[in-house]
Amino acid sequence: MAATRIELYDTTLRDGTQSEDIAFSVTDKLRVAAKLDELGIDFIEGGFPGSNPRDHEFFQRARGELKLGHARLVAFGATRRAGVRADDDPGLRALLEAGTETVTIFGKSWQRHAEMVLGVSDAEALEIVHTSVAFLAARAGAVVFDAEHYFDGYRLTPEFALAALRAAAQGGARFVVLCDTNGGGLPGQIADATRAACEVLGPGITLGVHCHNDGELAVANSLAGVGAGARHVQGTINGYGERCGNANLVSVAPNLMLKLGYDCLVEGALPRLSEVAHFVAEVANRTPDSHQPFVGGSAFAHKGGVHVAAVARAPDTYEHIAPELVGNHRRVLVSDLSGRANILYKAREYGLSLDEGDPAARARARGILEQLKELEARGYQFEGAEASFELLVRRGLGTAPRWFDLLSFRSLSESAQGQPYALSEATVRIAVGDRRAHTVAEAHGPVNALDGALRKALEPFYPTLAGVRLNDYKVRVLPSGAGTASMVRVLCESGDGSSAWGTVGVSESIIEASCKALLDAAEYKLMKDGIAPPDWGPAGAAPTG
Repeated sequence: MAATRIELYDTTLRDGTQSEDIAFSVTDKLRVAAKLDELGIDFIEGGFPGSNPRDHEFFQRARGELKLGHARLVAFGATRRAGVRADDDPGLRALLEAGTETVTIFGKSWQRHAEMVLGVSDAEALEIVHTSVAFLAARAGAVVFDAEHYFDGYRLTPEFALAALRAAAQGGARFVVLCDTNGGGLPGQIADATRAACEVLGPGITLGVHCHNDGELAVANSLAGVGAGARHVQGTINGYGERCGNANLVSVAPNLMLKLGYDCLVEGALPRLSEVAHFVAEVANRTPDSHQPFVGGSAFAHKGGVHVAAVARAPDTYEHIAPELVGNHRRVLVSDLSGRANILYKAREYGLSLDEGDPAARARARGILEQLKELEARGYQFEGAEASFELLVRRGLGTAPRWFDLLSFRSLSESAQGQPYALSEATVRIAVGDRRAHTVAEAHGPVNALDGALRKALEPFYPTLAGVRLNDYKVRVLPSGAGTASMVRVLCESGDGSSAWGTVGVSESIIEASCKALLDAAEYKLMKDGIAPPDWGPAGAAPTG
């Protein structure tokens, strides 16, 4: 028996842009719409064509450029203005001019709102809903009526709220959507009010819910609405929207499909959920939320040793679903909370053979764990520096090659009167097998100068390092009460165009901490590229003299 279908209606391109820090260009909107169509979203609300030139242009370009295979593009607007005939209302005309088969209008279903905001009587408010819907229903393929403030209205003046739904249905609306516009509803209240709407509307009308997240219950409220009979859910990707946001369809969809047994995306789309969520975040110029359920980088991250040991044997003991179902993956973190299981798990992740039943392997894992805890006690953190951690594990196992030795380094800065910035000079001495290099570099800062000197020293021996770039550099002063003598932690992200990796260094000197992180970045690149180390001679010692 086929699963019941729940229609998903995405309003990222309209309601999502009401978030105070999101502004999509027309091209952005076209790209996002195409991605949502691939996922299997049923309706994509493109914007409010009567409100701004950008949305007007979007619908114009969409007619020629947007090739949708599944979704229906929707134009959004409002009911006619009080005192204006539907035929003469410019907003309704703009909806039709957008050229979409489906149109959505919102109207008042809370008596207080109609009286205080529109300044009209109950009868006139209901007439506005009816005539607006009827005008569009006679000219468009399908009309969606968003009953604004329905849940507040039902709680305080249920007769008027239900009458507004009847007015929309009698006007020819194919979809009636109940809106928790203030976002303050609770799941029980949403369910009760949705059941009441089902009884009033009867068959032939698709009932939906549109929930905001002001009480952090938008997803729960959407699911409660479905449980009470709604078969259409509106929301946005990543929950973007005004104030605290909208119902997050990235959480709604897997809950409906994996937990409740409904169908709401095209076949095979669910494993692409993480990709789409991150794509929309990048287009919106937002950093993906690592703690977002289902798709965040931390959604299936395990840190405690007891948890890791359990997940290695039975993942469902600490994971509510398999991460691969939504295109995510499991991560094991390392910290002073880690146990031996974390080390063994990470070693296997790096392709290193550590048999948990082998006493020698367990001893090596314990040694690495003790070193890890000692380093973290000094201020190291490896959760954002997995390249440094992999090197730590390989060194503990004795499998890390030795490509070079840093014999010494020095960094000086001077500022002269009238000079706009301090000039820095760094000197490094390294050994590569039986050869040495002694280089100097100048730059506008001591870390930049040190990076330049290291590159000048190492690249003649290892040309592959010329492709490494520093993508990000962060410094954090560690709390100690020691003032300017405090320890600092430097976190670097390096990349070579095909991948990126994080490294860390800690010291009382920001220059030394930076040097440690930069050296790890270079060693990780050499390891990643499979570069052979030099011959250090029988004793394995650096040359003298």
